[in-house]
Amino acid sequence: MAMTLDQTPHLTPTLTGPLQLLEKQLLHKQNDIEEWFQKEWQRSPAPIYGSVDLRNAGFKLAPVDMNLFPAGFNNLARNPQFISLATEAAKLAIKKINTDIKKILLIPENHTRNIFYWENIQSLLHILTTAGFDVRIGSLLPDLQEPQTITLSNGDKLSITKLIRRNSHIGLPDFDPDFILLNNDLSDGIPDVLHNLKQPIAPPALLGWSNRLKSEHFQFYAEVSQEFSELIQIDPWFIAPLFYHCGQIDFMRREGENCLVSYAEDLLAAIEKKYREYHIDQTPYIVIKADAGTYGMAVMMIRDPEEIRSLNRKQRTQMSKSKGGQPVHRVIIQEGIYTFETWGPNNAVAEPVVYLWGERVVGGFYRVHKERGIDENLNSPGMHFEPLVFSRTCHEPLHTPPSDQCQNRFYAYGIIARLSMLAAAREMLHP
Repeated sequence: MAMTLDQTPHLTPTLTGPLQLLEKQLLHKQNDIEEWFQKEWQRSPAPIYGSVDLRNAGFKLAPVDMNLFPAGFNNLARNPQFISLATEAAKLAIKKINTDIKKILLIPENHTRNIFYWENIQSLLHILTTAGFDVRIGSLLPDLQEPQTITLSNGDKLSITKLIRRNSHIGLPDFDPDFILLNNDLSDGIPDVLHNLKQPIAPPALLGWSNRLKSEHFQFYAEVSQEFSELIQIDPWFIAPLFYHCGQIDFMRREGENCLVSYAEDLLAAIEKKYREYHIDQTPYIVIKADAGTYGMAVMMIRDPEEIRSLNRKQRTQMSKSKGGQPVHRVIIQEGIYTFETWGPNNAVAEPVVYLWGERVVGGFYRVHKERGIDENLNSPGMHFEPLVFSRTCHEPLHTPPSDQCQNRFYAYGIIARLSMLAAAREMLHP
């Protein structure tokens, strides 16, 4: 599929030098890279699926978040190449778990009013049924007594039924699945009905946000990126964010404030040192966010550690709770990475989000925000999405000029996303 100019993000030209050097190394080492990944996937099998939020500063390309229970598949479906890529990759990933899997129970989030989320579920259903599986939706909602019909914006309907447990199996009254696919991140904890099942379940319930920590993922990512950087002979800082984490935090009571300030000072100094080393004329900043959870909640950006001490009550309240009202007691303090990608005639700020089934990149989208800046959180009200056009040719780099082609840019995105997926695979081996 050809990519037209309005489908391609723009990158500030003066900042592309280091990125082009990175792309050149990826091209030069392509065979070594693919061989390395194959060996690593054998040691650490990939999670069933995932999505990776990237930031492209021109001088640095790195992940800032990794979700093992991805929503947003509906935002990818606008690319006609996506369904065929996702169908093939999903079938391969599921059959690696068990070649006899035919019937799948899909467990969604407990949203009942978020139509965009249910459009994501519809896209997942389409991928799985196109791959040849018999799929039904089973809800964890305890008060869902009767099957519920959800009408989507296009008029399509989804049927949601409360799942039931029979001994060590779960399913529906008329449906006994071979496999359980979780699209619920279990922020509220693992319900009893999911404990000690004999059916395979993926992703593992223990990697829901009630147990998983972003800081642990990025520790695994730091190790992966170090190994990869030795392979392609680059400074790992070009593909990995620096970070610290603090526990025992209470924003309302100002508990743990000294920990936050101390690590913020250290991290800003470390970023500034790197900026000086590579002659980067930008102001360092850091991101403080809940160490668990998603939906862009409990996130703030700072440039001066004293900003932490001067937070007002509204800011403290926003930082004190994450998805579902869960209290925030741990935070990750992460290097802020600028995004110098813009979209459309108004140059709206954009960042790529890449999706994978197993070890395969299948597509993605740009999260675009007209009201946010290059150093702000784009995962917030007012964002919209533009599909990343991952055609089959964009899974392979282009070895001829010009270097700034979709193949090379998206190949680079895909490699960083796969590194994050590999870090998640190592997480699975050490839950």
